[in-house]
Amino acid sequence: MAGIDVAVTGLGLVTPAGIGVGPSWATVRSGRSTAAFDPVLESNPVKISCRVPGFDADALLGARRALRLDPFVQFALVAAREALADAGLDPKTWDGARVGVVLGNGDGGPTTVEAQHRVLLEQGAGRVSPLLLPMQLPNMLAGQAAIEFGATGPNLVVATACASGTTAVGVARDLLALDRCDVVLTGGSEALITPLAMAGFAQMGALSQREDDPSCASRPFDADRDGFVAGEGAGVLVLERLADARARGARVRARVVGYGASADAHHMTSPHPTGAGIESAVRAALRDAGAGRGDVQHVNAHGTSTPLNDLAEAAMLKRTLTGDPLVTSTKGVTGHLLGAAGAVEAVLTVLSVEQGLVPPTANLTTLDPRMDIKVAETEMAVPIELALSNSCGFGGQNAVLAIAAA
Repeated sequence: MAGIDVAVTGLGLVTPAGIGVGPSWATVRSGRSTAAFDPVLESNPVKISCRVPGFDADALLGARRALRLDPFVQFALVAAREALADAGLDPKTWDGARVGVVLGNGDGGPTTVEAQHRVLLEQGAGRVSPLLLPMQLPNMLAGQAAIEFGATGPNLVVATACASGTTAVGVARDLLALDRCDVVLTGGSEALITPLAMAGFAQMGALSQREDDPSCASRPFDADRDGFVAGEGAGVLVLERLADARARGARVRARVVGYGASADAHHMTSPHPTGAGIESAVRAALRDAGAGRGDVQHVNAHGTSTPLNDLAEAAMLKRTLTGDPLVTSTKGVTGHLLGAAGAVEAVLTVLSVEQGLVPPTANLTTLDPRMDIKVAETEMAVPIELALSNSCGFGGQNAVLAIAAA
């Protein structure tokens, strides 16, 4: 490979498909959508979302700890604990100065901001919580992880909108290549389903209007798609240099062998109509991996279920890759986890590579006839040596990971 070989030794998930890697993966494989009516959005133009089921922060983190954390941090800490346990790493025994944290996030803690704004309006400034800023600032995602695990190495939060989780993994890989760290906790988290934020998405026309049947609302690549369904959650991966992981006898679940990033420089919210930006990122990831256009067996697509994104991405995949790699979008099950989407999908791509299974694209009944790509409509067993995980975000942000078998 042309770039550094980085091992994925731990995985953690908190998603609308379940709390933990096992439950989330089982639901994604089943193709069962998690979209449902959301009481928090009862007064909003669009009232459906994909929520993390049964998340009890008090039980998972302790009541005192949970009280001081916005949900976007709560999700990440739970996922990170699982990832570290999966990697067989004990923070009590490591050299924290050689452990970095790089996490992606789009909007910090809007749940806290909106709650405290109501306090300001109804009770006055003197009643606003002194924890407002420490709870809602985006950088606290990585800061709280460092406190939790004693990680005193580089500590970063990256924000590239809905590409944030993927960008974070790419930056984490770079830190390992530069020998800034020996271990990096990376991924992303988002808890953006609030009345104000969702009203903004609805007013943009980005959300699916299929409220009469929420379970069919998120339908990537389908001819009848009409927008995305917002989700929440976190995905965390533990990355180490391959030689280091093998030296300590760790299980290597897969390898991150390439990363590419680009900007459309086109529009605030709409993707480049030809997919030129994401194509540039795909080509960069393949170059970094020392791979060719025909070496990819699977693509976990950005696949948001919006008319413009899916069409541009499908056209890009057709002209950029050869050999008809099997494409899926797991957003049909989880909804769009926004800044956490790329991190969760990186975890799911690792699982696909590791197990040779491509999960279905939920709710795909009629592939848009303008799309000449091979999309998984049911779960398919496919030997996978190399897969891509694609992400795009507002502002024309693009990021792609190349993930190879261990």
